[in-house]
Amino acid sequence: MAIFSVMRGKYKPFLLLVSGFFIVSTLSTPALAAPIPADLVVYGATASGVVTAYAAAKEGLHVILLEPGSHVGGMVTGGLSATDAAYFPIIGGYARDFYREAAAHYGIHTLNKHSDWLSEPKVGEAIFNEWLKKTGVEVHFHERIQEKHGVTRSGIHLRSITTEDGKVWQAKVFADCTYEGDLMAQMSVKYTVGRESMEVYHEDLAGVRVDTPKHQFLWKISPYNEKGKLLPEVDAGPMAASGSGDKKVQTYNFRLILTNDPANKLPWTIPEGYDSAQFELLAKYLTQWKEHMHREPRLGDVMNPVAIPNKEADFNNNGAFSTDYIGHSWKYPDAGYAERKKIWDDHLLYTESFLWFLASDPRVPKPLQDEVNRWGRAKDEFLDTDGWPNQLYIREGRRMIGMYVMKQSDLQTNRTKPDSIAMGSYNSDSHNIQRVAMPDGGVRNEGDVQVSVKPYEIAFGTILPMKSQTDNLLVPVCLSASHVAYSSVRMEPQYMMMGQAAGVTAALAIQGKTAVQDVSLAALQEKLRSQKAILHLDQQATATGVD
Repeated sequence: MAIFSVMRGKYKPFLLLVSGFFIVSTLSTPALAAPIPADLVVYGATASGVVTAYAAAKEGLHVILLEPGSHVGGMVTGGLSATDAAYFPIIGGYARDFYREAAAHYGIHTLNKHSDWLSEPKVGEAIFNEWLKKTGVEVHFHERIQEKHGVTRSGIHLRSITTEDGKVWQAKVFADCTYEGDLMAQMSVKYTVGRESMEVYHEDLAGVRVDTPKHQFLWKISPYNEKGKLLPEVDAGPMAASGSGDKKVQTYNFRLILTNDPANKLPWTIPEGYDSAQFELLAKYLTQWKEHMHREPRLGDVMNPVAIPNKEADFNNNGAFSTDYIGHSWKYPDAGYAERKKIWDDHLLYTESFLWFLASDPRVPKPLQDEVNRWGRAKDEFLDTDGWPNQLYIREGRRMIGMYVMKQSDLQTNRTKPDSIAMGSYNSDSHNIQRVAMPDGGVRNEGDVQVSVKPYEIAFGTILPMKSQTDNLLVPVCLSASHVAYSSVRMEPQYMMMGQAAGVTAALAIQGKTAVQDVSLAALQEKLRSQKAILHLDQQATATGVD
């Protein structure tokens, strides 16, 4: 078998063997004459995609996993190492197996405290690669669905997808496990983008959130310069009415893996395109900090570092002005490929510029600047992207409107589901959506949601499109939920557990020759329980004994 890759404009056939399974690099290859068949085609090698493929392959299916990029694991191996585990006992099945294997890499054999759930990206990627290898999943990188006319269908039945290199991938069942949901969208599955108003699902956390205390400016600060001109990174407004809906999505960022080990640290360098004016509001905020807070600002005031093994840390957003690129994610969900690349690149430049500003600008208080310069990108992570993460944290994009729409009440009052396939427990967590100049002359961040929840069950219908739209597609990432519910269920362990359910559903649908919506719920739940999945609140007590 010859595999083609582009090198300086010419096709060169070669076989590439990585970790014992064939990886196909096909940024631009000749179209194949015949479709490439499989039982299940999984589009997107996010952690959910890997687990979907792994679960199906363990049930005996021939699985093809297509990844538009060049890595497996999505955010789990792309910088999000401070796992959003919340209540540990409800994480079961293959997701728990993954975190157990990651902990064992460091000689840890329990999952009883949060630090047990943290690992370096390269460790997680190695585990996922080994899983795919041992189950015979056929992995193909650089395979992105054609931007238009990428699906072939017979009525509601998806027959094949066509990638940009002209290859046609045929299967009995498909799963869209991307953060973007492009396969779902091309199949005309109904979806939404943005925030519902409070009235749509009777959610008091929905819509515009005018007054929120977290990740907020701690005193009134003017968003204008001395000439009265609005500073960069501030929306002129006005802010819409509280509770009103819009088409805006929560902020994206890059989760940085930094180290304070001098032997493993890359230096901060000025990025091409850097403009210090972008951070005028931050400069003003930091120079006023001591006056209002009676101390100098610290690293933890502008970022949230969580220590992971080997002198590294996962750095996330924290505070009013941080790594979240507020207001720049809104167009991403429905954007075309070229516009998405620009948004991705702009987020990376912002992140590089933010760190360079903190590390070098003379207006940054020296104690904070010294702290920043004690850290740097880890040399041993993200080798092909110069230590910067290879995955943009797409916290929210398209959200399917499927067989069951998960709502705020499902997190708070209606927490049990007869058709449960997994459980969640992370608090409602939406990052800010916009930064707006206010009529009183100040500036506010808007959109933050941080409300605690108790463990809840996740309905099977959240990963199922309406049967009238398609009968052989599963969607465990861009799942069916309101903005408020998605803010909790969007965590990677939940994506992985829903991926496990998707993989088993695919196997049951093929074995029973049924639509994915018509598989036996009893059979699905029995199989998931045999794989140590936690489906119901009354199973929690047994979960801690798994390790």
